[in-house]
Amino acid sequence: MINGGIIGKANIPTPAAASGVWTLNEALIARNQGIWPSITFAVTFLVIAGGGGGGGNIGGGGGAGGYRNSFSGESSGGGASAESNAYVAFNTNYTVTIGAGGAGTSAGQQGGAGNNSVFGSITSSGGGGGGYASSAGAINGTAGGSGGGAGSLIDTSANDALGGAGTSNQGYRGGNVTNSARGAGGGGGAGANGADTGNDDAAAGGAGLSSSITGTATTRAGGGGGGGYPNNGAAGGSGGGGAGGNPTNGSGTAGTANTGGGGGGGAGGAFPGGNGAAGGSGIVILRYSSLFTISNPGGGLTMSTSTVGSDKVTTITAGTGNVSWS
Repeated sequence: MINGGIIGKANIPTPAAASGVWTLNEALIARNQGIWPSITFAVTFLVIAGGGGGGGNIGGGGGAGGYRNSFSGESSGGGASAESNAYVAFNTNYTVTIGAGGAGTSAGQQGGAGNNSVFGSITSSGGGGGGYASSAGAINGTAGGSGGGAGSLIDTSANDALGGAGTSNQGYRGGNVTNSARGAGGGGGAGANGADTGNDDAAAGGAGLSSSITGTATTRAGGGGGGGYPNNGAAGGSGGGGAGGNPTNGSGTAGTANTGGGGGGGAGGAFPGGNGAAGGSGIVILRYSSLFTISNPGGGLTMSTSTVGSDKVTTITAGTGNVSWS
């Protein structure tokens, strides 16, 4: 006696293009042979990389981590529209990595680049590091999800210094320093360029972006502020960007954890100047139907899940590992 069956539907591919009634045994055999169709469902994502570190000694602010978002009606970084949702299959592992913020730096060094965050095939690029003041020439910010701000020109008037480029659809450039300015540039944010400067005022970090993917509007991925000399350091961008340090030898403020905010640049003053601060770590947020249950096979991730209306929202704040749904 054969118990049960599966009725095929015309809009779902079936083995050998057959519709009609399949026994459970036939369906199981087809699945084991890899010819039974997989059923997928949509997952809305927000993937933010680690922010870049600020430069030391009148250093530029660190750039925010790359910002990729598929929540309907919102934006991705760099002025892009929301992306298409990801589609996942049951009982299939998808890699998740939370990018650490770029390292803070001592005076006279480039800010460290932030680390990438990953969900399956979605990768957000770490933020660029801030430049710094140097007698060897203009020290630019480095490219990243959002670019790091340029360092001060206090020691040379030979060249302008440029902020690092942002990554398309993830973030904006860092701030430029021109006109032999003693201020430092702001790190780029997900929502705006890092501010430029052409005088003694340090420049602010670029603004981040707000998302309501968790049910509560939260701004993340702001750029770090430039370090100050002779005037005070600049504010970080909204969304976790750290402030630049104040003279004399003041260190920048770190980007806020799990926002991808850039670190603030170090201040100037008596040699060797102030230290640049570390960028904030990234985050991955996943929203999907409450019919499904997520797990972390093998461990390695710090995650929590809440319910928002008819959806579940899983927030992952640290680690590397896999997620799977059942």
